[in-house]
Amino acid sequence: MKIGAIVEEGFVYEQKTHLTVLKTSLFFAGDGFTAYDSKGSLVFRVDSYGPYVGDTGELVLMDAAGRCILTVRRKRPSLHQRWEGFAGERTGQKPLFSVRRSSMIGRSSMTVEVYRNGGEEYQIEGSFGCRKCTIYNAEREAVAEIRRKVDACANVVLGKDVFLLSVKPGFDGAFAMGLVLILDQIHGADADGENGTRLAVGPPTRCSNISFIRLKKGVL
Repeated sequence: MKIGAIVEEGFVYEQKTHLTVLKTSLFFAGDGFTAYDSKGSLVFRVDSYGPYVGDTGELVLMDAAGRCILTVRRKRPSLHQRWEGFAGERTGQKPLFSVRRSSMIGRSSMTVEVYRNGGEEYQIEGSFGCRKCTIYNAEREAVAEIRRKVDACANVVLGKDVFLLSVKPGFDGAFAMGLVLILDQIHGADADGENGTRLAVGPPTRCSNISFIRLKKGVL
């Protein structure tokens, strides 16, 4: 697997890292996020941007100190609902990467194009609505994963407003978090009927709408 920063070197981890991502509002598709490491320290945050993000088409990812490290912006017009990511506050810069549907027909994966070093390509497969996605590099190696979070103490699967972002060694965690923001916006737009279909990249996946699901002993 290629090692190196796409957004920022400081978020390229030497070991596999699990970030707990919390959606900070339940009222709109993308009201904000906070992400914490395994020690409970804040790593990323997106302040509440309310229901009007569709008007601006722009979100800002910040570090724990409030420094802008990535801006993601919807490109208009775009049949494939393309989003672009820019370093920092985007002022006068070319995009670092773009995200689009692989196809407009039926359920499809998402294609991520990175514009550095001659270009790299990633695929996102799964269902973000079910919090079950995998990000693959060009060699079909899994480099990051989004999945439901399990509370081992209570032996339950938490609701979809709390989930895990697992990042493999050498992959840029800030880049991965930027993809989470974009997936949330695309899924929210589809759920609201913008494109007439709910996003489910890859094969259809059934997921429960129950906030807490009891697990049998020995499953974890």
